Parts: sequence; structure tokens; C-alpha cells
Amino acid sequence: MARPVFIAASVLAAAIAIPTLVMGQQTRGYLPDGSLDMTRILPPAPLKGDARYENDRRVFKDTRHWLGTPRGDLATRDVALGVNAMAEAFSCSLGIKLDPNKAPKLVKLITMAGSTANAQSRAAKEYFKRLRPFQIDEGKTCQPPEDLKGSYDYPSGHTTWGWTWALILANLAPDRATAILSRGRAYGESRVVCGVHNYSAIEAGRITASGTYAAELGQPEFQADLAAARAELAALRADPSAPKPEKCDAEASLVAIPIL
Repeated sequence: MARPVFIAASVLAAAIAIPTLVMGQQTRGYLPDGSLDMTRILPPAPLKGDARYENDRRVFKDTRHWLGTPRGDLATRDVALGVNAMAEAFSCSLGIKLDPNKAPKLVKLITMAGSTANAQSRAAKEYFKRLRPFQIDEGKTCQPPEDLKGSYDYPSGHTTWGWTWALILANLAPDRATAILSRGRAYGESRVVCGVHNYSAIEAGRITASGTYAAELGQPEFQADLAAARAELAALRADPSAPKPEKCDAEASLVAIPIL
């Protein structure tokens, strides 16, 4: 097995697991247990020797050069999964400095939706048991491999979580949808830049988030919470605290860079 090399950063002390608590309460999801099975929806994980497997290996090797660049630094910041970190990650694309403390209804909505999607992601990981790229080939990562011990590759939980944020925020602020969804796409790609997920896992993460979101749209509780979050966000956007333009311009430039 290849021995990975990693780049340390202070941000790596941030939480690695998707939060299970919101406002001090245990997070639950919107869908009834057993109503969705992502192991039957996702395409099978790549197998050794097939075309997708070899493409994943090529992508891992071809993207190691990003570490140590501004795009690599963005990928390192995107390791953090907490609500505060996610709000900051999407602030520029949303056009306001999003403060979770001022948006409890939005936080509830996204975290409950994310709880369901994360459960689907975990189940699929255990089902497919796909190795991460640094477990197959040697290469630098932006995150210590021991942080990911016991966690499989496919689908990417970070991508599932980030795309859940992007889908919901784009629904709530459709005039900002292009920027929001672009940031969501880049958030998933950061896991490839970081070297901790295969490209196929990013694609599977988006399917996991999108499939869960589509099913949740039919739930009355989800629709009620969506409406409440829409009103809350509209009020925040009416009197916004704007993020720094230079920061947002720099981020937009990085988001626009093709990683392959």
C-alpha cells in the first residue's frame, strides 16, 4: 500500500464529521427511515482495472500540483464542516456575510436535510468500501490520513454536505443560484485537490445530495421549514452585512479554475 504524504494546516483541527447537533438539540432528518436507498441509486463504485478506476488514479496524480497554491489553500479551508465554516464558505456566493446565529431557521433546515443526506452517504460508504486515493497511490494530501481512518471514499461526505448547502441556498436565493452552485461544485472539487477523495466519489456525493433533496421536497415538514428559512433569509438580505469585495473576487477566481 502506498505511503501518503500530507500537508499540515491549523484548519485541520476543525471538525471532520458533519455536525449532529443544532442549537443543542439532536438532529434528525426529514425522510422516514428506509424510504431512500442510495446504494441502489448510485452507480457501483469503480473496481480495480476498470476505466473509472484508472481515471480516478490519473486524476489523483494530475491534481497533486494544486497543493501549495491558492487553490490548494481553498481546499484546505474547505476541510472544515461545521455550520460556521460552511456559512463562511457560501457567504460570498450568497452576497451577504451569513451569520448562523442570525439564521436559526436556515441552520435547522440545512442541518436536518444534511443529516438525512449524510446517513445515506455513510450507508453507501460502508456498502461499497471504496479505498481513498492515497491508499492506492502515493501523493500529498492537505489532510492527515489518520483523520480519515476507517472512513471509505465513495461517495464523498464533504461533497454531499456541500452540495446540500448549495441546492438549498440556490432555492432560497435564485438570483444568486449561479454563484452558489458554482461554489458548491468547487467545494466538492476541493476534496480532489486535497487528495482525499477520488473524482468518482465527488460525482457520487452530488448524486447523494441531489437525490435526498428531491425526496425531501415532497415532505410537508421540509416545505414548511423551507418557507420559514426563505422569509428569514430575505430579511437578512434586505439589510445585509456584505463580505469583503476583495475576498469574494479572489474566491470567485479560484472557484472558476478548472482543476483538471
